[in-house]
Amino acid sequence: MQDTLPIHFAPLQGYTEAFYRNAHAKYFGGVDTYYTPFVRLERGDPRRRDVRGIEPEENKVPHLIPQLIASSAEKAEVILSLFIEKGYREADINLGCPFPLLARRHNGSGILPYPEEVKALLSIVTRYPQISFSVKMRLGWEQPDECLALAPILNDLPLRQITMHPRLGKQGYKGEVDLEGFSAFREVCRLPLVYNGDIHLVKDIQRISKQFPSLAGIMIGRGLLANPALALEYKENRTLAPDEIRKRLKSMHRDVFDDYDILLTGGNGQLLNKMKAFWEYMEPLVDRKILKAIHKSTGISKYYQATEAFFNQR
Repeated sequence: MQDTLPIHFAPLQGYTEAFYRNAHAKYFGGVDTYYTPFVRLERGDPRRRDVRGIEPEENKVPHLIPQLIASSAEKAEVILSLFIEKGYREADINLGCPFPLLARRHNGSGILPYPEEVKALLSIVTRYPQISFSVKMRLGWEQPDECLALAPILNDLPLRQITMHPRLGKQGYKGEVDLEGFSAFREVCRLPLVYNGDIHLVKDIQRISKQFPSLAGIMIGRGLLANPALALEYKENRTLAPDEIRKRLKSMHRDVFDDYDILLTGGNGQLLNKMKAFWEYMEPLVDRKILKAIHKSTGISKYYQATEAFFNQR
């Protein structure tokens, strides 16, 4: 078997929650490390739903790393204390989230133009030597050279790795990834570097790993939501037949549906809204008419009919 890079499943708020991660690992896999969507403070305490998402008994993936987002070391420490209490020995710090409401408060990629604030936030890395830290970031918020100004700060820290998504925060997920900007950061980064951004096919992984042969891994988010078999296909160097993907996806979907059906107490409408997110990125894999029927379904029976139309294709 060919040598392969470690594959990291990027955290996406509202999509890669514990039920989804567990079912993906069970029926597809190919992922070396899963990450929780970031835990953040709300009125001084970690959000309740974020706490539920990192409970060890709720997570059954082989390797899980919780992620935190904060604008200061003091806030980060509150979240880190929770991680330690739950038995985690690894943590990922989010310097990449582009969501404007958070970024305006210097969370995520909104902190990148402020090196002194980044340095102060990341001081927790040296204060908690028992925790292995990583950072997920972007090239900058406003300018792609903001990361270059941060490189000396990052290089001086005992970080396990840096994951770089080569877009600006203000771009969100629009436009092309900036591979020149990624290359410029790679030149000055002395830490293990993971690539993240616009990986949709196995050939995308192969292209990026060939272009940047010193990479420590590949992180994939939306590409794995669109094709949950992507990491497995890369690791096993084979393309799964459509009927095999549907069979695995049906089992995965059943587990996620059943888990949410037990958890959610707001009725079928709440369950339906949650499950529609399961399909949101799957247009390359699922016929557009079927997706439209799924998203337009107004009751569980209509939803079931629409999903069965996909699973029972021949």
